Amino acid sequence: MTKPAVSSQGLAERRLKKRHAAERRFKLYGQLAIGIAIGFLAILLVSIAGKAFNAFSHHMLVLTIDQAELSERADLTVSDLNLATRDTLLSEFPEISTDRTARIELFGLTTRLAVLPLTQDAAQTPNMFDAPVETRLALSDDLDLYLKNDLKNQREIEVGRAGRFAALASGAFRLTDAGPDGFIAFQDLVDELPEPRTDILISFSGAWFELIEVSGAALELRHLAGTLPEFGEQNASQIEATLLPSASEDRKVTNRQIAFVMMLKDRNKILKRFNTSLFTNSDSTYPELAGAAAALVGSMFTMLITALFAIPIGILAAVYLEEFARKSLLTNIIEVNINNLAAVPSIIFGLLGAAVFLNTFGLPRSVPLVGGLVLGLLVLPTIIIASRAALQSVPPSVRDAALGLGASHSQAVFHHVLPLAAPGIFTGAIIAMARALGETAPLLLIGMVAFISEVPRSPNDEATVLPVLIYKWFSGAERAWEPMTAAVIIMLLTILVAMNLIAVLLRRRFERRW
Repeated sequence: MTKPAVSSQGLAERRLKKRHAAERRFKLYGQLAIGIAIGFLAILLVSIAGKAFNAFSHHMLVLTIDQAELSERADLTVSDLNLATRDTLLSEFPEISTDRTARIELFGLTTRLAVLPLTQDAAQTPNMFDAPVETRLALSDDLDLYLKNDLKNQREIEVGRAGRFAALASGAFRLTDAGPDGFIAFQDLVDELPEPRTDILISFSGAWFELIEVSGAALELRHLAGTLPEFGEQNASQIEATLLPSASEDRKVTNRQIAFVMMLKDRNKILKRFNTSLFTNSDSTYPELAGAAAALVGSMFTMLITALFAIPIGILAAVYLEEFARKSLLTNIIEVNINNLAAVPSIIFGLLGAAVFLNTFGLPRSVPLVGGLVLGLLVLPTIIIASRAALQSVPPSVRDAALGLGASHSQAVFHHVLPLAAPGIFTGAIIAMARALGETAPLLLIGMVAFISEVPRSPNDEATVLPVLIYKWFSGAERAWEPMTAAVIIMLLTILVAMNLIAVLLRRRFERRW
């Protein structure tokens, strides 16, 4: 039995349905690809923003220095003010004045160089210490991160009322409960904690202790901070237990330092403020004192040199090749080389800059002048290619009309063609500058990875740039460098997005459609 013949109209309808289905699939594939790209971009931005959040705030230790003898010193040093702040801090905890280990932990709440802003203020203000001076010192990076991340994971539990307090021969202390049931409920809670058990701090009567053991009606404690309660008396004050989120061997912050910080917070001696030093300070070996000011200014100087060097040369070279140069073997070779240079890895330009500018011309290392020249060579092919494309987009009728009205070739180019191509040229130049701002490898080879402790004042001063600072901070060992690095990445991305937005706005504002 033979199959019925299919009409040509039926075949055409089948083909049409297949084409429409293929178009829908292609559209779906495109939407899926865009969705995946946007999803990964969102994950990247959320991840960076989440890590950078902690860097934009910092905890400060507030101290009032009342040492009139400092006013008699005309040349106060960091050591002088550091000793003064330590004495003031020790006055908050006089009970540990004879305990060397406890003093070291107390002085570890801030770094030695935290008094640098105070040193600068003292140099500018004579007789500054005639009256008590309130100063704010940056808390150490480990304690700052603890207060930001781990503090919210602490559990506060009311244990009961304090009974008798006694000292043991081992140096520890024993505390009984004022109630008849002792610490049975608290002991049940401690026994239910997973192993290995995290540390527990006990506070009552203004003193803080570390829990050694709980046994029925008594707690065995180790003193951390605060004036010891009276021995042998019925205290009757409220006992609170603080269950820490981790054991002391798993963190850099000691239990005693946590007790110091909690007591200082209760006295309003620790405040959380916006981290202005991130934008005003230069680099430092301490994350809590480091800032990106030197890198921001260094990037500005470097981009200035790059723009002054690459943009005029690139535009003039494009105008000559597109409008004036005769087509020959030489111009073809030049065009091919320009296109090839645009694809050369950026590190090659770093080697070129080190060989020519540093070794041959003897220019100084680590300065924006050399960095700008190297990045200018890097983006010069991009500017030439973009400028030529903008010139080619101007219709030939514009040139012909200008020449027909009696204008010279130069007048036709500079008075008519170049203004119409300007939006595309500026867009290409800004995109090239954005690429230069994000480069790291060429600058590493000319020494712009150096530690910069002062903000540069000219293109001839030692400096670094934001991408190099990101590389340097990311390789730091301290945990606090991670949010600091993410914050600088946010700065760099903000500048790059702003530059690309300016390029889009310029193109839309001045673009002419033919």
